[in-house]
Amino acid sequence: MHLGRWLRPAFLLVSIAMVPAGAMAQRIAVITSPGAAPVSRAQLAKIYLGRSLERRPLDLPEGILRTNFYKAATDSDPAQVRAAWARIMFTGRGEPPRELPNAAAVKKAVIADGNAIGYIEADALDTSVRAVLFLP
Repeated sequence: MHLGRWLRPAFLLVSIAMVPAGAMAQRIAVITSPGAAPVSRAQLAKIYLGRSLERRPLDLPEGILRTNFYKAATDSDPAQVRAAWARIMFTGRGEPPRELPNAAAVKKAVIADGNAIGYIEADALDTSVRAVLFLP
């Protein structure tokens, strides 16, 4: 009887320790230049799925942050987003988001282009850019 009392917490701790660090939820900041207008989640989905040309979307390399962003912003996984952009490019209606290597490059591009929009980990946010939306 007393052994079960100790096994449950130990099992929980071992289970948590086995979860990869990247799989833990990370907060995502959607960023623009400081003077840009905010966007709604619906507008963000349209921008990143190629249904709106009001902003120039920027992307990060494939990875857990990108996957989490597309799930939260568009309810799609990256493969579905790539398929949508393939159709758009085939018909000549647009170009996919420009991929940049890291958060610093996204911030720099957003500052340089007042019409650009990107996303970074919320921990990388600073006063050089404006967070217009936070995603879980």
